[in-house]
Amino acid sequence: MSVKDVEAFSRSVIENVERVIVGKREAIELVMVALFCEGHVLIEDVPGVGKTMLARSLAISIGCSFKRLQCTPDLLPNDVTGVSIYNQKT
Repeated sequence: MSVKDVEAFSRSVIENVERVIVGKREAIELVMVALFCEGHVLIEDVPGVGKTMLARSLAISIGCSFKRLQCTPDLLPNDVTGVSIYNQKT
């Protein structure tokens, strides 16, 4: 993929997301940077500003699935990442 292809793809995705999320261009661009870097994103803000909608519309724009994780005080890292169980038979 050339730089021009990446730029065109990025613009297309940003335009799609901006049809749903208005006024959050910087947040959309930062999420795109994390996407290209194969990183993770934690979106924090007050309730009702479109965090879930941003993630959902981005996932739809790039053809991916979307799952929402509600953080609670009793949530543990293994609840998110899962655990490895050793099986002596294998």
